[in-house]
Amino acid sequence: MAIVDRRLQVFYTVAKVLSFTKAAETLHMTQPAVTFQVKQLEEQFNTRLFDRTHNKISLTEAGKIVYGYAENILELYERMYNEVLEITGEVSGSLLIGASTTIAEYMLPCLLGAFKQQFPEVNIRLQVGNTDAIVTMVENNLVDLGLVEAPVYNKNLEVEVCRIDEMVLAVPPDHPLVSRKEVSVEEIRRYEYITREEGSGTRAVIDQYLKEQGMSYSDLDVVLELGSPEAIKMAIEAGVGIAIVSRTTLRKELKLGTLKAIPLNPPLTRPFSHVRQKHKFRNNAVVELLNFAVDYCKQRAIEEGFSVPELEAVQQAMRKGG
Repeated sequence: MAIVDRRLQVFYTVAKVLSFTKAAETLHMTQPAVTFQVKQLEEQFNTRLFDRTHNKISLTEAGKIVYGYAENILELYERMYNEVLEITGEVSGSLLIGASTTIAEYMLPCLLGAFKQQFPEVNIRLQVGNTDAIVTMVENNLVDLGLVEAPVYNKNLEVEVCRIDEMVLAVPPDHPLVSRKEVSVEEIRRYEYITREEGSGTRAVIDQYLKEQGMSYSDLDVVLELGSPEAIKMAIEAGVGIAIVSRTTLRKELKLGTLKAIPLNPPLTRPFSHVRQKHKFRNNAVVELLNFAVDYCKQRAIEEGFSVPELEAVQQAMRKGG
């Protein structure tokens, strides 16, 4: 967004998440700087906007009034700014994107690099978290666009599948299963298993897959729970256990031969999706990024053996499910 009263932006973000610490992370500011901006706004109104008790904050009556107006003011300012840009045809400004871990680490760098070459005037900031965290950011209007790696069924959000991701069993090259052409979860349960954390899109997809096979995580010999694909791959290489992971995350290891990928039987795929608020005003930069990402992901899907009709079939299924 273009220059607007910074104090109002900071106040609005704190009011959204009801946390000075989380607001500082979202705004890429220090917590003292966030506190200072809010204090300045309170001094301007000569009243407290937040009640601070027992490490929790809540809006005062005055704060609720300011919050309601701030939401409208910031959206109107963004509309004004972008309508002026439309006259000139310029695509510029700032975008705040939220992405789940796998997408942020393995898909977005190439996508955003290609986008920046075409639209150098757009500044992009990235928030990384698990799928639950990113969906919450979209719901609370803390990011312009979310990209997640698990199905999202929320009627208040607009969800569009952009590509299909295959899940495989990753094992070290000396593992007893390494020569298998495919493997079932019944066979996986015989070996020590490494899992992602609760709230992870990967974890949610695998959990549903296990349920469809009449199993649950308690049926697996879980020896370690980790918060990132990189940590899981390192643990597999170290011989700690095996794990179901995205094939997208294994390109380097498969090329070097440090890990092997075994397809699952039955196969397991999942959608990578764009998530945004249905009625949120979209500036030129958001529209261009969405169009660019859709075309980019379709091209990558074709390169990886998925046809466009397959992708569109998944998109239709997601719309019906939502």
